[in-house]
Amino acid sequence: MRIISFSADGIEQAADRGLYEWLAEQDADFICIQDLRCSEYDLQADRYFPSPYNAYFFDSVEGKNHGVALYCKQLPKAIMTGLGFGEFDMEGRYIQADYENLSVGCLLAPQATTPEEQGRKNEFYELLGNHLQKIRNKRREFVICGNWHLAHTPGDVQDTESNSTRSGFLSEEREWINTLFESGYVDAFREINSDSDEFSWWPEGDRSSNGWRSDFQVISQGLKYAVDYGAIYKSREFSTHAPIIMDYDIEL
Repeated sequence: MRIISFSADGIEQAADRGLYEWLAEQDADFICIQDLRCSEYDLQADRYFPSPYNAYFFDSVEGKNHGVALYCKQLPKAIMTGLGFGEFDMEGRYIQADYENLSVGCLLAPQATTPEEQGRKNEFYELLGNHLQKIRNKRREFVICGNWHLAHTPGDVQDTESNSTRSGFLSEEREWINTLFESGYVDAFREINSDSDEFSWWPEGDRSSNGWRSDFQVISQGLKYAVDYGAIYKSREFSTHAPIIMDYDIEL
């Protein structure tokens, strides 16, 4: 089973750069796209609804900011939008496809540029952490793909010194994701690649400097040994982020 995750910086711009043509060559079972920057209503062209997939979207309230999309080859038993966090549910975006024994989620976590936004981002993550611990008791496995807007270790940030006080690499954020991985969740990419120069986001758009690995596929413990292959696709640029390709030895 192949799952591709990608943060688009605007899905229309990424499509103009050839994203959907490239995706058609990948034969993915699921495609998780974050940061659409438009509403589903705006996406009138056929390219946004490729024929092998069932397409699902979760827009922001305003319809023009953020937004996530989930493309599934096999029709899911159910689709869940949001995480039930009340006012904090719209700080990020989440959509999930449920099958008999597996759920695949697409997450766009909040970003922060001010202390107030950072406080709300931290509260979102506290709620998310509690949610992820609750669903561990369910009799199913989870793959949560997303732009998490944080990096885990110094090996996930190209310039650790200049980014040490930047949102996404703050000590409390790194502690949060460290706790998540210690609790039974797994960074799928790190199961097969431990290189310290594997970045998926370049905030300034220059891929020669300030790279971050802030795009993860987080999996439940039961899938740890099902990870077959992983890569960050860098040959073409569709946004400031690169697509994450993961293959799992599992069937729906």
